[in-house]
Amino acid sequence: MARTGYLLVAAAVLVGTPAIARAQDIEPRAYSNAPIGVNFLVAGYAYTQGALPFDASLPVKNAQLSTSNGVLGYARVLDLWGQSGKFDVIVPYTWLSGTAEVMGQGVERKVSGFANSLFRLSANLYGAPALTLPEFRNYEQDLIVGASLQVSVPSGQYDASRIVNIGTNRWSFKPELGISKAIGQWTLESQVAATLFTDNRDFYAGNTRSQDPIYSLQGHAIYAFRSGIWVSLDATYFTGGRTTLNGVLGSDLQQNWRVGGTLAFPVDVHNSVKLYASNGVSARTGNSYDLIGIAWQYRWGAGL
Repeated sequence: MARTGYLLVAAAVLVGTPAIARAQDIEPRAYSNAPIGVNFLVAGYAYTQGALPFDASLPVKNAQLSTSNGVLGYARVLDLWGQSGKFDVIVPYTWLSGTAEVMGQGVERKVSGFANSLFRLSANLYGAPALTLPEFRNYEQDLIVGASLQVSVPSGQYDASRIVNIGTNRWSFKPELGISKAIGQWTLESQVAATLFTDNRDFYAGNTRSQDPIYSLQGHAIYAFRSGIWVSLDATYFTGGRTTLNGVLGSDLQQNWRVGGTLAFPVDVHNSVKLYASNGVSARTGNSYDLIGIAWQYRWGAGL
């Protein structure tokens, strides 16, 4: 029983989602409970192929870009007024290459560097009490309601003389509300969010570029095996994000669907692995891309 409980803890939280296309995230188990004081170190890799995954509303056409993304993250489970919460930070590094059309002319871009760093505070508001590791072994999820705020810091590589960059030269803020309901070995989840952007005042040789909020809705159907392994079928829809360049409104409203799958399994008490993939099945603005990735997680603290 003790080892089984440890393995279930090992599968409870995986924070290795790549820090690309953050308005288009597909992240199951974002509000699952975990013992207070547990720390998570995550190293991951993700590969994308297709249209622009970093800033989908840029004025480029026929983009065929590939990226290799290394991700390093840290998270800690917190006691927030008697309910569990989590603070995490993600630092990504990206290699990008490919071609696109800008104003009717073909261009090629090869660049590498840090993408925007991400900081997030998640708070479970109901159904996920703050528990020590011994207490957590007897915990069974029913209904969890949670909320989070993610901040993207403009720390990524950026060259104002280029349209395609890894960083975005602006801040973004993503408040989110999530709900998770366990039904036997199944868990059904949904998350609704809005991503808000500050202006980029040095866009492509000194222009000012603004962007409307992007609104997103996620859904997940998760099946957990008694060994601690879990699989998830994931989908997300996002809309909005229309841009304004020097006061002129663009015709780049986004209305896109993505679907994907996740497989996560504990290796031992301290280590877990997550495999995931997603595909853009519908994209009004032609910014669809394919993604595949892997994340390794090491956890310690709280008596593990």
